Amino acid sequence: MKSQRQEFIGAHGHKLSARLDAPDGEIKTYALFAHCFTCGKDVLAARRIAQTLTEHGIAVLRFDFTGLGASEGEFANTNFSSNLADLVAAADCMRESWQAPSLLIGHSLGGAAALAAAEQVPEVKAVVTIAAPSSPVFVTGMFSEHLEQIARDGEAEVLLAGRPFRIKQQFVDDAGGHNLKQKIAGLKRALLVMHAPGDDTVAISNAMEIFTAARHPKSFVSLDDANHLLTGREDAAYVANLIAAWADRYLFPVSE
Repeated sequence: MKSQRQEFIGAHGHKLSARLDAPDGEIKTYALFAHCFTCGKDVLAARRIAQTLTEHGIAVLRFDFTGLGASEGEFANTNFSSNLADLVAAADCMRESWQAPSLLIGHSLGGAAALAAAEQVPEVKAVVTIAAPSSPVFVTGMFSEHLEQIARDGEAEVLLAGRPFRIKQQFVDDAGGHNLKQKIAGLKRALLVMHAPGDDTVAISNAMEIFTAARHPKSFVSLDDANHLLTGREDAAYVANLIAAWADRYLFPVSE
């Protein structure tokens, strides 16, 4: 596998840090990976999934959303809409530098972003969600005890995965302004929904709502006892190998 550092301009005009993981041999196609809420491109799941996908000839661009990881900007000024804009900007970068992604993969809130942004990347033929919520509003439940303070003061510092983040009212308002189910119903791409029944961060009922709202072709895969962040090495490899096998028929259809 070959891995290259990249940069591109995101939603707020900041430089966003990215990494392109490519196979040593021929590149069959390109995929774009959107990481989980408050995570980053170097989270274990993103790294391991990208690495395994390269073994199937798929090059993967993973990047840090504005204000996270090595990307510029302030997280407090971002929201779900800016995440979508960052994702589309990443696809634009791929189109200009190599090839637009034909596969869009999103983990957790990144999965919701992938579903919402797919219509803005015409080259995308297939979308994969991993442990994704069925609405961006879901993430506000992760700091529900602070919502009153955020509404009163305009912002609050909250702990997410043990780290402090400043959340503003604009983030909460923006999350509630997206009709993700409408986007899912009009996706017009093959969809693979992956979720663990015991996910204690995003309940599997979210996967059922996404799957029900989607039209065919659609598939669902249970991730058995995997945790939300796919920290088990075998789990991430399992996910990547399934994605590659499933996507093959949509990305490389056999001509009759």
